[in-house]
Amino acid sequence: MAAAMEKSNINQIVVSEKKSWKNFFAYLGPGFLVAIAYIDPGNFATDLQSGAQYKYELLWIILVASCASLVIQSLAANLGVVTGQHLAEHCRAEYAKVPNFMLWVLAEVAVVACDIPEVIGTAFALNMLFSMPVWIGVLLTGLSTLILLALQKYGVRKLEFLIAFLVITIAICFFIELHYSSPDPREVLHGLFVPQLKGNGATGLAISLLGAMVMPHNLFLHSALVLSRKIPRSATGIKEACRFYLIESGFALLVAFLINVSVISVSGAVCNASDLTPEDRASCEDLDLNKGSFLLRNVLGKWNAKIFAIALLASGQSSTITGTYAGQYVMQGFLDLKLKSWVRNLLTRCLAIIPSLVVSLIGGSAGAGKLIIISSMILSFVLPFTLVPLLKFTSCKTKMGSHVNPILISAFTWVTGCLIMGINIYYLVSSFINLLTHSHMKPVAVIFSGVLGFAGIAIYLASIAYLVFRKNRKATHLPESRNSQTVETLPRQDIVNMQSDID
Repeated sequence: MAAAMEKSNINQIVVSEKKSWKNFFAYLGPGFLVAIAYIDPGNFATDLQSGAQYKYELLWIILVASCASLVIQSLAANLGVVTGQHLAEHCRAEYAKVPNFMLWVLAEVAVVACDIPEVIGTAFALNMLFSMPVWIGVLLTGLSTLILLALQKYGVRKLEFLIAFLVITIAICFFIELHYSSPDPREVLHGLFVPQLKGNGATGLAISLLGAMVMPHNLFLHSALVLSRKIPRSATGIKEACRFYLIESGFALLVAFLINVSVISVSGAVCNASDLTPEDRASCEDLDLNKGSFLLRNVLGKWNAKIFAIALLASGQSSTITGTYAGQYVMQGFLDLKLKSWVRNLLTRCLAIIPSLVVSLIGGSAGAGKLIIISSMILSFVLPFTLVPLLKFTSCKTKMGSHVNPILISAFTWVTGCLIMGINIYYLVSSFINLLTHSHMKPVAVIFSGVLGFAGIAIYLASIAYLVFRKNRKATHLPESRNSQTVETLPRQDIVNMQSDID
C-alpha cells in the first residue's frame, strides 16, 4: 500500500499556487488525448470521401465543427475542474436508477462504436504496410491491449507525451502528403471560408462531417482527465485552470483541424487531377481508407501510400488508448464500479473486434469500410444523450471559471449544442426516410416498418426532451473567496490510480 501511495505521488502533476504563465505547462496533456477523437480513422474515412466527391467545397464544415468542438470540450473540462467530478459521476448523482442505467448503456455503446473504426483503421494500416489480410489485422489489433498495459505503468504524464508525439507524427505525415499533392491554396481558402452545399449528397456528407467531430465518449473523457492535476482550490486557481485548459484544448484541436483540412485537401487534389486513370477515377467514386492508400500509391508514388499508412496506424493505436480510458471513466462514474484496466480494455477490444472480424471475413475491406459508416451513425444517435446532460450541468454551474457574462456563455453553448443535436437528428430521420423510400419491400412491409420506425423516433425525441426539460436537483458554484474550498479536492487519487494502472 505504501509503495502504491509513493508511486501515486510521483504520478501526480502539481500546479503551483503562485499565478504564472509557467503553470500552463502543468496543464498540457489532456487536450491531445481528446484531440485524437477528431483525427481517428473514422474521421479520415469521411474526410477522404468529402475531398474525393466535392473537392474543397466542404472544408468550411470542418472549420465550423472545430469551433463548436472547442466550446463543447471546454465545457467538459470546466465541469471537472469546478466540481471535482466528471460527467459520468454527475449523471449518477443527478438521475434516478433507470435513467442512469439507460444513459450508461448508451455511453458504453458509444465507446464500442468509437472503437470499431479504430480497429478497422489499424487493420487497414497493417494491410498497407505489410500486405496482410484485413481480418488478420483485426486480430493483431487485439495486441494493443498488451501495449496499453505496458504504457500505463509509466504514469499519465509519459502517456500524454506519447499521445502528443503520435498526434505530431500524424500531422507531419499528412503535411508531407499535402506538399506532394499540391492543392491550389486559393481554392482551399475559398472552401474554408465560403459555405456552399451543392446537392443532397453534399448535404448528407456535410452532416456526417459535422456529426463525426463531437464524439460522445470524448465528453466523459475530457471531464475526467482534468482531475489528474493538483490545482489550487481557490477562485483564482480554478479560473486559471479553466483558462489554461481552454488554451491547451484550443492548440490541440487546431492541430487536429489542420490535419483534417490536409486530408480533405489531399483527397480533393488527387481525385480531381486531370491525368487520373479510369481505375483511379472509379476508386475516387467510392473512396475509403483502403482505397485511399492504393490511390496515393498510383498517383503520387509508393512512399506516399506508406506515409498515409503510418499516419493511419498512429491514429488507430492512439485512439485505442483514449477509448479505453473513456470506457473506464464511464463504468466507474455511472456504476461506481472499478475494473482493472486490462479487464476493461479486454472487454472493449472484444466488443469491437468481433463485429469487425465478422464483417471483414464476409465483406472484405469494402464491408469493413461500410462498418465505419454504420459506427458514425450510431454515434450520431447517442450524442444528444451525452451533450444534453453536459449542457444542463454546466448551466447550473453558472460561473464555470469564466470572466464573461455567464448568461451569454449559457445561451451560446445551448445554441451550439442544439445546432449539433438538430443536425444529427435530421441526419438520422432523413436516413430512415431514404431507407424506406428506396427499399424494395412490399407496401405492407414498408408501412409496418414506417410505423415502428417513427414510433421509435418519437420515443427517442421524447427521451431527449425529458433530459432537456427535467429540472436539475442542485447547483454547484465557484468558491467566492480565495480560501474557500469545494467538497471535492483535486487531484482525484482514484483517477490518478486508474491512469497509472494502480489498484
